[in-house]
Amino acid sequence: MSDDSPKSVPVASVLEASKEMLQRQLYAIFTTPTNGLGPVFAGTEEHLDFQVKLESDGLLYATGPMWTDDEQSWEGEGLVVVKAASREDAIVIANRDPMHISGARSFTVRSWLINEGAMTITLNNSSQTFTVK
Repeated sequence: MSDDSPKSVPVASVLEASKEMLQRQLYAIFTTPTNGLGPVFAGTEEHLDFQVKLESDGLLYATGPMWTDDEQSWEGEGLVVVKAASREDAIVIANRDPMHISGARSFTVRSWLINEGAMTITLNNSSQTFTVK
């Protein structure tokens, strides 16, 4: 029995099907250690400073480590989601990361369209704190 369903569809078709949704285009940068965790740990401070700068520049959507499948350890992989005009611009951003400049990590960039989801932010005026759920 063969599966005759398409293996891919044009982006325009996805956009048309989800035209009433958010359609927020972001870019996911998947980072992977190239030579163990030693070089990753050595470059952590510069890497975090770089990410904080991306955040202050309004380019960073979210970032953080990716656990192993059993959620018990970390092998140095990370995910950085950026706001960029194009995949090429996202690659330029990724190339500026000290982890990638030093060769401690390699990366791939994928386009990511956000359509669904929710986030709740509660601002507590009296304590000047907030929570995100």
